[in-house]
Amino acid sequence: MSLVKTVGDFLASWKYESESTLKVFANLTDESLNQKVTEEGRSLGFLAWHITQTIGEMMSKAGLSFEDFDENAAVPVSAEQIKSEYEKLSSKMSSQVEKDWNDNMLDDDLNMYGQTWKRGDVLASLLAHQTHHRGQMTVLMRQAGLKVPGVYGPSKEEWATYGMEPLP
Repeated sequence: MSLVKTVGDFLASWKYESESTLKVFANLTDESLNQKVTEEGRSLGFLAWHITQTIGEMMSKAGLSFEDFDENAAVPVSAEQIKSEYEKLSSKMSSQVEKDWNDNMLDDDLNMYGQTWKRGDVLASLLAHQTHHRGQMTVLMRQAGLKVPGVYGPSKEEWATYGMEPLP
């Protein structure tokens, strides 16, 4: 049984998580998109684009429609373009799930990546995937000297706005 029990719960979680992702994306710069931990590692821009593209890629496999979506599109060189595309795909996905899916459908089987997944598991995986890669991005953002926004509590930079010392 999926961790996502209702469409409404997913949409509420997605709203918070997508707003958090947009906060992270808003602090990216075009120059920072090339930041990597290692030469052969994924760049900050790659991770942001991967989060963005996965919405259309995964959810089209789950039956949603994304016209003009190209899952093989190259990583943009503009942080604003990544953020804009994320906003567009996130909104489109949320609207379609709200309109076309219902709670009774969450236990339906879907063919995903050669496996059988419950529809609710697709939604849970989308949430977890985004959270996982957003966490990776914050490490690269620190390395690039960017401000990291708080997601599940204040970030190091935000503690000062509360008049407190950041935790070590």
